[in-house]
Parts: sequence; C-alpha cells; structure tokens
Amino acid sequence: MKTLNDFNFENKKALIRVDFNVPLDKDFNVTDSNRIEAAKPTIIKVLEDGGSAILMSHLGRPNGERNPDMSLKHIADKVSEVVGVQVKFSEDCIGESAEKAAADLKPGEVLLLENLRFHSEETSGDQDFAEKLSKLGDVYINDAFGTAHRAHASTTIVAQFFDDSKCFGQLLAKEIEAIDKVMASGEKPVLAILGGAKVSSKITIIENILDKVDHLIVGGGMTYTFIKAKGGKVGDSICEDDKMELALEILKQAEAKGVQVHIPVDVIAADDFSNDANTQTVDVDKIPDGWQGLDAGPKTLANFKEVILKSKTILWNGPVGVFEMENFANGTISVGNFIVEATKAGAFSLVGGGDSVAAVKQFGFQDKVSYVSTGGGAMLESLEGKTLPGIAAILK
Repeated sequence: MKTLNDFNFENKKALIRVDFNVPLDKDFNVTDSNRIEAAKPTIIKVLEDGGSAILMSHLGRPNGERNPDMSLKHIADKVSEVVGVQVKFSEDCIGESAEKAAADLKPGEVLLLENLRFHSEETSGDQDFAEKLSKLGDVYINDAFGTAHRAHASTTIVAQFFDDSKCFGQLLAKEIEAIDKVMASGEKPVLAILGGAKVSSKITIIENILDKVDHLIVGGGMTYTFIKAKGGKVGDSICEDDKMELALEILKQAEAKGVQVHIPVDVIAADDFSNDANTQTVDVDKIPDGWQGLDAGPKTLANFKEVILKSKTILWNGPVGVFEMENFANGTISVGNFIVEATKAGAFSLVGGGDSVAAVKQFGFQDKVSYVSTGGGAMLESLEGKTLPGIAAILK
C-alpha cells in the first residue's frame, strides 16, 4: 500500500482528490470545516517537501451543470485559513484555464479547482475527462474516503494515468488501517455494536462481520424485529415483519460461529414518537399496545457496559436510541461513555456511519475514541467486505 511517506514531492505537482463537500450557510460560509481540516496533513506534507498541491473536489449535486451556489470558490478562503497558505482558485477543473493555473504553480503553492461535478463526465467515470484531469499533476493522491466507493473520474479512473506515481493520502490510509483493525488484525475480543432503525440496511454488514467478531450488540430500532421474531410483544415499535425470518437466521449463524449476540432486555417505551411523550421502562418483549421502544433501558445498559469494557477492538455503527430527542438520548450517550472508558483502558475503537458519527460529535466523544470515520457509504461498503473502487485503483 503506497502512502505519502513513500514519496518526496520536491518540485512535483501533486493532484489531490480531497472531499471538500462541506455544508454552507445562506451566505456561503462553511459551517463545518472538519473535512478540510482532515485533508490538511496530506497537503502540508506535499508543501513541506517542496512540492505544490492541486486540490480537486465536488460540492453538492449540481448534476453536470454550472450552479454558482455550488462553486468551490465559496470555500477557498476557509481552505486558505485551515492550510495556512493563500489558496489560488481555478474557474474550471479541466481545459486551458486549469492547465495554465497548474503550470504556473510554484513549490509551496496550493490551487483549488472548480467543482468536478459541474461536468457530468465526473460521475459517469469518463476516460477522456479523467485524462484531462491527469495532465494537471505529476503525482496523484487520493485522500477522499467519503467518495472512495464511487467509480468516478477523479476517484478511480484518473489513477490509471499515473502508473507508479500514485498513493493514498494520510486520511485515506488511516481509514483503511482502522477498518483493517476491526476486520482482520484487531486484538480480541472484537465487538461490533450495530444500531439504527432497520435490519435490512445492516444485513450485509452483519453477515460479513460474523466471521470477524466475538460479540455483537444489536441496538436501536433493529431490536424489535429480533424480539418479535422470537415471539415477544413489541407494541407499536418500529419492526420489519418481512425480515423476522432473517433475524432468526442471523442468530442461528452467530451461534454456529461462536459469536455472542447481545440484544436489549429492557427499553424506555413512549406512548408517542415525541420528546414530550409519557414514558415507562418495560421488558423489551412486553411492550404494551400503543407504546413504542425509543431507547435502551437500565438493565440493557448494564449488560452492554460489561461487554464493551471487556472488548479490545470495538466497532460502533448506529445509535441505540432516538438520540435526537433529549429524553431518549441516554442509551446512546451511555454507550459512548462505555466506549471511551474501554478506549482509555487500551481498546481500539472505530466509529463509523452517519448517525453514530453525528452522535459522537453531538456529545463530544470524537477526540476520546480511537478513530471516527469520515465516510458514511464508503465505510458501510468496506464493512460489507466490498473492495472500494477508489482504493482498488491505487493498489493496481
């Protein structure tokens, strides 16, 4: 696996695929610069070697049309501020203007190209478009894990024009290493905590990780499909009736592979899907009609704590309750605290997937776990055992 450390970028122009798909307010100010900050170490390494950096990214979904609201010029000042170098901007990402801007770039300078998705050829993975991008740099670096599962021109196709002059950026290398720790090289016992609403969205992950983990915690809305399948009463809780057989099959597979599955035993139930609803703590398989489970109960959390604290490698994907509502956030906050405690004691903890990442940020856990993944879809596909096109392209 070639990384930044295998290259010296002196007098080289590095064409870097970053993920600067950041949120903007109505005045086009960046409201969350995490993705820009995540790319900084790669950019700085190139500049400190005496090279120059050409940054390419998408922003939003302009669908092949020039939409001024989605121009990357809006973020140029924020990139300058984060990187500490005044960033130059190119009004296009290919063609004469981009080629001239790249050619004029001196060592230590940074150029930000216009939104790749202003060209429909980017998302279609067009060969000619990728070749035009490749003319801008001497070395290609992919540092955009969030788009590594897409076979787009800038994430995958462009790599074939660089032979051996291509590598992973620091962020992407870290993502690959973090997933490898969970899926292959992590210290045992290995625990996966899978939450979220639906079994159907996690089936392939569960099936793929059963060979890799020692313990599986099932939480969130998925719980009720398992409980109903086992003959329990789940009231009005979210439940996929058509996935109940599958839930039983997963439990059977887990048992055959020696994986211990931990399902909630009690829940905080509510008489309405609302923060102001009446609540009661009930056994998970005895939820009354008209009530729905919205968070993990105290006995469940005590069980989860025991499993988490004895694990040495932990994957957390999905909340264990409706954490967006304050009255049903305790389960997710508690799980976060248990993972932080395990991490302090030497466990490796990886958090990935949109909702769990949002929870980790909301409750201030992001600097207290080992790694927080930057890519939702890419992370999930990695856990499903798929080889991501953006990663495969560098390894070729």
